[in-house]
Amino acid sequence: MLERYGEKALADVEAANFNIKERLLNVIEGGNHAAMAKTAALIALETSNIFEKLNPDIVLIHGDRFEQLALAMSAAYLNKTIAHIEGGDVTGSIDESVRHAITKLSHIHFVTNDAARRHVIQMGENPKMVFNVGSPDLEFIKNSNKKITSEYANLRGVGGNVDIEKPFALVMFHPVTSEADHVRGVEAIYDALVRAKLSAVWFWPNIDAGTADMSRRLREIHDQKSGDTGVNIRFMIDLLPDDFVALLRKAAIVVGNSSSGIKEASFLGVPTVNIGSRQAGRLRAPSVIDVDGDYGSAKIADAIKYQLRHGKYPGFKGYFKPNTSENIVRILSKIPLYTQKVFHES
Repeated sequence: MLERYGEKALADVEAANFNIKERLLNVIEGGNHAAMAKTAALIALETSNIFEKLNPDIVLIHGDRFEQLALAMSAAYLNKTIAHIEGGDVTGSIDESVRHAITKLSHIHFVTNDAARRHVIQMGENPKMVFNVGSPDLEFIKNSNKKITSEYANLRGVGGNVDIEKPFALVMFHPVTSEADHVRGVEAIYDALVRAKLSAVWFWPNIDAGTADMSRRLREIHDQKSGDTGVNIRFMIDLLPDDFVALLRKAAIVVGNSSSGIKEASFLGVPTVNIGSRQAGRLRAPSVIDVDGDYGSAKIADAIKYQLRHGKYPGFKGYFKPNTSENIVRILSKIPLYTQKVFHES
């Protein structure tokens, strides 16, 4: 919800009539490893006070971010039952370690696919507490019918105007915290778009370590190269969920290393060029082409051209199940709550 990442998401939560009990300023600036570690420590400190004050029966955590790990640690020490959505996936970054750590702190597990359920059980979790309910994100996409126009899209962000009625790429490329050089990937993707003569909507990197270097290079590209290459790049920070889904439906291709290219894009049949190790090991559809992490722009451009020639794929339902949210609510409302865990032999 930081101002530089946009505040639309908070307005969307409020518009949905959620009663927000507490607000937490929790991000330490810096965009490096120390800032990530200190942010996690601050979250654990502040949420301990919040949990003591609100005294929830269940702490429901979604995802595999370091912020969620801090929430889980705080809740565990306060003897709260923790329910975790999207555990058990295998990926190639620090997120995997964080995801599995949250699993070991959690008591109720809502996974999105059969392989993830098996992985959670292999970690010693009680099979009776592991439920394959599918992805809430895909349920949201299935129910979203928003339409988006070029005029509306180009009111957001900065850079060139992108005609979304013509083929364009959706770029989402985030730091890989275990890598030292965060700029090569940005430069390679930009050069690949130029080689493929493909305009793009490029979303700003997240707050993980390395974001400062990546953001600086994106600003330089915007200032120095925009308009000189024959392709238009629109740089965006955020969109409301319905707007993002509408834009994703219109995209000819997704490029980068975001899980959105693996899950949401494949559900819609949008081709993806996945770059590097950040999503390594994650369940993927035929619509995903992997390019290794040496960040060769020619390889990326060749993969983009291949996917553009191929066009849309059949929708992939590996992460989808109907009635995801209803099933989560039903289980949480009936399941016996507990706090003391024991290891279960698989």
